[in-house]
Amino acid sequence: MSQASAPRPPRHARRSRLTETDTHRSRPRRGLRSIAITGATAIAAGLLLAPAALPAQAAEPWNPASGYTSTDKGDGTYTVPLMNADVPDVSVERIPASENDEGRDIYYMISTTMHLSPGAPIMKSYDLVNWEIVNYVFDRADISDSFSLRNGQSSYGQGQWASSIRYHDGKWYVAFNTNNLGGSYLYVTEDIDNGSWERIALGRAFHDPSLFFDVDGTPYIFYGSGSTSAVKLSSDMKTVVAEYPQILRTSDYPGASFIGGLFEGAQVQYIDGKYYIVIITWPSGQGRQVALFRSDELLGRYATADGSNPYEAKGVLNSNGFAQGSLVPIAGENGTTDWSGMFFRDTFPIGRIPALIPATWSDGWPTFGNNGAVPVNGAFAKPIELSPEEELYERQKSIVVSDDFDNDAPHRAYMDEDWQIPAAPDIDESLVGVELFANPGFEDGTTGWIVNDTATLTSSTDAASGASSVQVTGRTTTGSGPAQDVSGKVQHNVTYDISAKVKYENPNSPATKQFIATARYGSSTFTNLASVTATRGQWATISGSFTVPASQSLSSMRIFIETPWTSTPSTAPDTHLMDFKVDDVSLKGRPVSVEAPHPDEIAPNGSRLALPWEWNHAPDNRYWSLTDRDGWLRLTTGKVLTGNMKHLKLANDDEAAYLEEARNTLSQRTFGPRQSAETKLEISGMKDGDVAGLAAYNRGFSYVAVKRVGGVNTVGVVNRTQPFTTAIDQAAIESFLPGTTASLGSATEVHLKADLDFANPVGQLWTTFYYSLDGITWQQLGNRVGPQTLDGTLTHFMGHRVGLFNYATQQAGGHVDFDHYLLSDTLTSQNLPLDESDLEAAIAHAGTLDEADYPAEEWTELEEMLADAEAAAAATLGTQNQIDAPERALSLQLARLGVLEEADPSLEVSVTAQTRCVAGKVVLTAQATNDDDVPVTLKLSTAFGSKALAPLAPGKTVAHAFSSRQASVPADEIAVEASATVGGEMVTFPLEAEYAARSCG
Repeated sequence: MSQASAPRPPRHARRSRLTETDTHRSRPRRGLRSIAITGATAIAAGLLLAPAALPAQAAEPWNPASGYTSTDKGDGTYTVPLMNADVPDVSVERIPASENDEGRDIYYMISTTMHLSPGAPIMKSYDLVNWEIVNYVFDRADISDSFSLRNGQSSYGQGQWASSIRYHDGKWYVAFNTNNLGGSYLYVTEDIDNGSWERIALGRAFHDPSLFFDVDGTPYIFYGSGSTSAVKLSSDMKTVVAEYPQILRTSDYPGASFIGGLFEGAQVQYIDGKYYIVIITWPSGQGRQVALFRSDELLGRYATADGSNPYEAKGVLNSNGFAQGSLVPIAGENGTTDWSGMFFRDTFPIGRIPALIPATWSDGWPTFGNNGAVPVNGAFAKPIELSPEEELYERQKSIVVSDDFDNDAPHRAYMDEDWQIPAAPDIDESLVGVELFANPGFEDGTTGWIVNDTATLTSSTDAASGASSVQVTGRTTTGSGPAQDVSGKVQHNVTYDISAKVKYENPNSPATKQFIATARYGSSTFTNLASVTATRGQWATISGSFTVPASQSLSSMRIFIETPWTSTPSTAPDTHLMDFKVDDVSLKGRPVSVEAPHPDEIAPNGSRLALPWEWNHAPDNRYWSLTDRDGWLRLTTGKVLTGNMKHLKLANDDEAAYLEEARNTLSQRTFGPRQSAETKLEISGMKDGDVAGLAAYNRGFSYVAVKRVGGVNTVGVVNRTQPFTTAIDQAAIESFLPGTTASLGSATEVHLKADLDFANPVGQLWTTFYYSLDGITWQQLGNRVGPQTLDGTLTHFMGHRVGLFNYATQQAGGHVDFDHYLLSDTLTSQNLPLDESDLEAAIAHAGTLDEADYPAEEWTELEEMLADAEAAAAATLGTQNQIDAPERALSLQLARLGVLEEADPSLEVSVTAQTRCVAGKVVLTAQATNDDDVPVTLKLSTAFGSKALAPLAPGKTVAHAFSSRQASVPADEIAVEASATVGGEMVTFPLEAEYAARSCG
């Protein structure tokens, strides 16, 4: 028996080019002139010469480390958390091999990015362990002031939250909520890797929305915090057609220890005939955990005849805080499906990090991890087996990147978003910035005030300020209170600040009570504007801000003070209908935006950044470029900072720092446990008052920067840590720390380096900063600074990021150019010699490859990266970053070529030969089976004749007999030519089938 059986390369490996990666090469070091260090402040570390490199030796075998955000150990296992980077609120969807053109399961994951732009990253994986960013859902969530850092507004800790990703009927859908940008949105595309997205505004907010298509294709959104509700959408996904409030309620599970707190982040799956809903809970005195609910009925009590709740509940994971996320399908043996969990864990200040956690199922319930335990940094077997070449390539991928700013990133459709700039609103300026309430301090008794519902208003001398307040008595409803008609005063497109002081004194009333400022439109539409929980006997201040929706008529509007609504307040009048006093009421419209969006601010500027980069809020495209200077990122100051920006999401409207107000800060995720980031700045374009540098930032931040004051450039370190106060001195906060400064003299270029240590101790970030004038000899700027920790107010509510920034405090128009961004996981403080062994191994391996084996475009890419790597190896280098950046880029390309190598074509055809006796003569029979997936033509040649057979279909068998006309024949063979069209080309393979001697006499 003979068989042509060399395996054919997998379908994806025969494509001319794979999806673009997120890693860019690092250019060879440019010639750097030495500049004397002048005026440097003496510091403990002194002058740091580049560590000596390891002795030269023969290149080690090429075996590159996994990517910076991969925990793939390279031995078939991985550790959790999974990525050591901030990827919160994860939702994962699989597109099976049968429904894609790559012939294997593909996974896509989406995450929360809040105020970052572009946002809602689409991450892709083939093994659920290694991920890369391939697209974004949007470039800008919108073009409003709050998402663009205009006019003192921001979206810190708000913006896009908790996305849900689903694939249905050939289309991809993403749903997410925005906390301050108009509620929830649905985005749709047919091409998740490269396509543009259609944006559908759902017109209302759905907390943590989870999109789910039922088995009949009906779309639903599950949502909620404290309970889980659902809405049914129309077939075009644009309209809510049915409501199902509180399908899951915590009160339905009394005594369940795993229920309580949060109760949000619902994600729905249909598994083996049952509906499962995953919920994150945080019971009092316990850690965050996963509760799982299952039912035969998706809509729970709305589908049962008696309205009973059919959802069973079980706590399925309570280990080290691994919680919110989703169930993930994995193809099992014999066509079965296994389900694991993808849950994240709070690991600040790195962020919220996902973890793929295997599950063992019994009686329809999963047990996660090792019998319910998931140790931090624990190892698990990878659930999906790939070829060795694919394994190597996948674990080179990362969601952070070194970059040379060569403007060679892949183009994506989100980069071409088209926004229509709205016309300036028609506003009566005379009603803006002035007090709109008449007699706001009740100094003229009750003049100008009326009663909402039924009550009596009288003047009181018990005042919060001044001489008078108003006393409210005889209330008959919770809405009974002082009111004032503001019709004709309040306008659309204006943000209003409202405040009022309230006090109640009834000794029989609760110790604390909520009071609310409410708007009443017409006779039946009510909107709560602001509230406060007051303490009996003490003045309390209601304060807040609001904007009246454009859809709301303003023909009749009053504002009044009330207590929370209840239908039967008279049953407990001391609780609901107590007397109270009001004083110092105020209603003022904020000045209308003085900075309107500009078309060129939003229009593409011809520059394409690598996909891991995101801006801190939407950028102003007029003031950044990769084309103004080839191979450099230019950041230009577009305006002077005011110091007036506030965090309006916080109760006290805390003031923001200069760094937070600065627009066009370009950032990437940090990664743990250690990270080093290096950049080079050309600073000759700076203006007085400009500050530019490299930051590890959140609301708390540490950075190294160049400041120009009076024409003099100084490098130094800033460190802002908790506690945070409501009022701040921005300039003082961002002044250089003593002992960390050095004058740069006449130097026009400076190298900056930030070494981030998240491991010493865990839960804190300490950063050490360095600078150099030639990239070889480095000086440490003071001691390490920190600690940076989780901001308990969740102002930003994301992990610390590394950012490149430039801002102006005196005049706009200055610029700095950044030459590169180089990453490493080695810190200077580790005192390790520079190690070029991985770089040398990658270069040596590249020398063993044959150009003829690879696609031309990919080979050209390899040649460019190899040239960069060889230039680095030949240069005098000053940091491990300068070694690791070109090595990582080259190793990624080498690994990619490993799955693109053009394997020799083959055919799966088997041929056998047998003899038998017929009427005393030997008959020779050849049998051929086509195990390939293409038709095969066979030509058989024997000592007794030849035969060309008709094309043999895949999976079929054919036989042909030759008569020898002889009583005996010696041992011999049948020669076979097998021909077929493979990959568009005709190929022919020789086969042989031996047979033994035979005698019939």
